[in-house]
Amino acid sequence: MKHRILYSSCIIISIVIISCSKTPKEPYKLPKNSVELIAGTNGAGKTWKLAKRYNNGTRMNMASCFLSYRITYLPNMTLNDNNGEQDDCGPSLIANWEITEDKKGNSYLKYHSNQLPELMNIKKSYKYFKILQLTKDTLQLQFRHKQFSSKSTFIDTFVTENIEVKNRDFHW
Repeated sequence: MKHRILYSSCIIISIVIISCSKTPKEPYKLPKNSVELIAGTNGAGKTWKLAKRYNNGTRMNMASCFLSYRITYLPNMTLNDNNGEQDDCGPSLIANWEITEDKKGNSYLKYHSNQLPELMNIKKSYKYFKILQLTKDTLQLQFRHKQFSSKSTFIDTFVTENIEVKNRDFHW
């Protein structure tokens, strides 16, 4: 009798564990018009402003350089930001960009630039940014970056210039 109860309990626990285990999250599927959503439909490109940033899940304060930061993607697959136009925000990034996909089906923006090793403290002249969301007005990217002495996972949410973001200059 004790063995049956023990055996039944093991089966029930196994079923609960299996049914409660997480199923792998499906990769975000990009819209078919991704290049147009990112770079716009006219030759002038599309400019995005940084709406909010998370570092390892914690919302970061945004001041000066973050608030003034803009990045423009052009349909000719180049990009540039405005850091160099701001006081003490570092040089502007000029790069090529492409959309790429990994074996699991996750989509990435891949930047190519000889500036990246210095600007992002990396050895290679390219960097991947995982696309978490892409709409007409929102571009959300996730990337790893060595900040100070350890690697951090950042999630940046960009919006188009005309979108108002409440508490954009978030402070504790």
